[in-house]
Amino acid sequence: QVQLAESGGGLVQAGGSLRLSCAASGRTFSNKAMGWFRQAPGKEREFVASISSGGSTYYAHSVKGRFTISRDNTKNTVYLQMNSLKPEDTAVYYCAAAGIMFVTANSGRYDYWGQGTQVTVSS
Repeated sequence: QVQLAESGGGLVQAGGSLRLSCAASGRTFSNKAMGWFRQAPGKEREFVASISSGGSTYYAHSVKGRFTISRDNTKNTVYLQMNSLKPEDTAVYYCAAAGIMFVTANSGRYDYWGQGTQVTVSS
C-alpha cells in the first residue's frame, strides 16, 4: 500500500512559479514511476508529467519547457516545479504512483492517487 500527500498549491499570478511536493509512504517508492495529473473545473483529468524509477521524464506538450518533475528517493518525495504559469494551468493537481517503473501518461497504469492540491493562476 502506498499513501500520497500533495502540498505546495496556492494562488499565484500569471508568470509566477510554484513547487508542488508529493510525500509517499511505503518501502517500494523507489521502484515506482510517479506522475502528476491535473483536473480543471468541467474538464477531464489530464496527464502533466511522469518520472521513472531511474529518473527519466516525460511531459505533456502543454507544460514542456515550463514544468519540471523530479524525485528524491531518500525522502520518498516527488516534486513538480512549475514556472511561467498561465491561467489555463489552474486546476487541482494530483500525484500518482504507477505499478510500473517506466514513464507513462496512461492514468490507468497508476495504482495510487493523492487527494490533490489546488493551483490557481490569476491573470
